[in-house]
Amino acid sequence: MKLLVLAATTLACLAAQAEPGTLDKARATGTITVAYRDSSIPFSYLGADAKPTGFGWEICARIVEQVRKATGRADLQMATQAVTSANRIPLLMNGTVDIECGSTTNNTARSKQVAFSINYFYTGTRLLVKAGSPVRGYGDLRGRRIVSTTGTTNVLVLRKFNAERDAGFELISAKDHAEAALLVQQDRADAFGMDDILLFGLRASAQDPASLAVVGEPLQVEPYAIMLRKDDPAFKKLVDDTLAALMKSGEFEILYKKWFQSPIPPRGINLNAPMSTELRDNLKQLSDKPAV
Repeated sequence: MKLLVLAATTLACLAAQAEPGTLDKARATGTITVAYRDSSIPFSYLGADAKPTGFGWEICARIVEQVRKATGRADLQMATQAVTSANRIPLLMNGTVDIECGSTTNNTARSKQVAFSINYFYTGTRLLVKAGSPVRGYGDLRGRRIVSTTGTTNVLVLRKFNAERDAGFELISAKDHAEAALLVQQDRADAFGMDDILLFGLRASAQDPASLAVVGEPLQVEPYAIMLRKDDPAFKKLVDDTLAALMKSGEFEILYKKWFQSPIPPRGINLNAPMSTELRDNLKQLSDKPAV
């Protein structure tokens, strides 16, 4: 029995060692696959030309350029793959995608499955409602229907709040952020609970931005980070080094102003979202500390 256990353990270790790291995979195939979201404005979304764009997407482009240098593959191609809140982690773990620069919260539960870079944004759960709605905060939710996006930490945050505070609202799920916002616009939900910056982005891209409002105090502050596979220290170092260089050089702040404090596509609306104290502190700390 001991010999069988030892053999099984040895085979498992060999299998893990045989799995190529992301840089080795990119060097061998000449391709790195980058995941994008179609409606996570302004991090990762489809522009007017139906191609990925955004703050996170631009940072991914910087990372891909460093992968080209590290692998010696000037001809390295960047393939793209759309992901959702529900499938982004499985597709990363099974090797369909190699990296995701979107709006993914870095927390301890997810860190058991995937790895995260230095944190590059901080946000909190708030509510998107129709302008003029009686819902102005979490105290107004009793007896109402609240939607959030499947596979997000916001669902867990809202569920916990509802149970602990006996808030008395019905929590439903949507497949993505765009569908959740549509449910509010069609009066099929009273509010959409999501990261505040994504709600500002959805409001800005709406046909009539003035018809929507972001309300309520953030339930909790959580960090966003770039997501990559676990147990790949060489690739994590490259990703972290790329982010650290952007933060130390001031280029990160330039990109931030471009996407959060300037008119952005597709409607040329300015989110007017100043950098948070948490993010400004992390430009110096360069921490990848997860949320609880």
